[in-house]
Amino acid sequence: MSEPQRPGILPCQSIEALIANRAITADTAFEADQVQPASLDLRLAGRAWRVRASFLPGRHTVRERIDEVAMHELDLTRSAVLERGCVYIAELQERLKLPAGISARANPKSSTGRVDVFVRLLTDRGNRFDDVDEGYDGPLYMEIAPQTFSVLVRTGTRLNQLRLKAGQPERLRTESVGVDLTGEIAGFRGRRHAGVIDLDKEDGHDPRDFWEPLRPKDGQLLLDPGEFYILASKQAVEIPVMEAAEMTPIDPSVGEFRVHYAGFFDPGFGTDEAHGKGSRGVLEVRSHETPFILEDGQTVARLVYEPLTERPERLYGEQGSHYQRQGLKLSKHFRVWGE
Repeated sequence: MSEPQRPGILPCQSIEALIANRAITADTAFEADQVQPASLDLRLAGRAWRVRASFLPGRHTVRERIDEVAMHELDLTRSAVLERGCVYIAELQERLKLPAGISARANPKSSTGRVDVFVRLLTDRGNRFDDVDEGYDGPLYMEIAPQTFSVLVRTGTRLNQLRLKAGQPERLRTESVGVDLTGEIAGFRGRRHAGVIDLDKEDGHDPRDFWEPLRPKDGQLLLDPGEFYILASKQAVEIPVMEAAEMTPIDPSVGEFRVHYAGFFDPGFGTDEAHGKGSRGVLEVRSHETPFILEDGQTVARLVYEPLTERPERLYGEQGSHYQRQGLKLSKHFRVWGE
């Protein structure tokens, strides 16, 4: 891979060059749709462990820490149910040998966040979740903690994605995101004690078995502590072709809730050029310890934009997407509400 001309997020062609140069390798051949416009989907490998507690490796490898906290091992080649309320560590198929000047950051995929599965990337001797230091050489692991639903996974299931970065841009622009509480149905609340969601099965689950529709009153919605909600942004979201974005939580002093586990938006999302004009951001919302009244238009998150090192050869949605041109929408695992 040639040296990037400016700091920023690496586009798809640069990620493919890293794969060709074996800076990114995998247990099995990379799949054709694995490289997104500005990110790389990561895949589960063959083993996972139920652990008694989350951890950061610190001075240790991830495997050394797993040996200390593992309760039992799961064989993902035969598929396995990950129970809600439990914590698991899984091996990933991909491995990194990053060149100097290249770091990485991981985030849950949209479909993962929309079913309230909390996932975080782990690296050997890492002191932070999801962040991969410049020049890291080693395996990748994922912490998986289903919150509302139990899920079925297997070798090859994709739960998170990796964004590669060259250097650090001097200035990042941000944009506030408000919530839309209009319309007959303004959101959905996850049903507790629902069935298992197969995370590789698209359009295969009846949403009524897993979700309760929400009809706000006078533009307000009461968030109950510990419940999980799917809502939509008030404004359309547009990610220019020379930028990528991440949706991040707002200052906790603004409200007692967390928004958007899965925060990556690739270049082209919501743009006219990629035939996505008018796309909304879907918000994954969990209230904390106290009930909280949310009002229509209230700021709930922010978008942080970062430049790309060069224009990507592909834009979001050009090869098909479940979420381009979306409004309020559940994950791809569910049939359309009302059908």
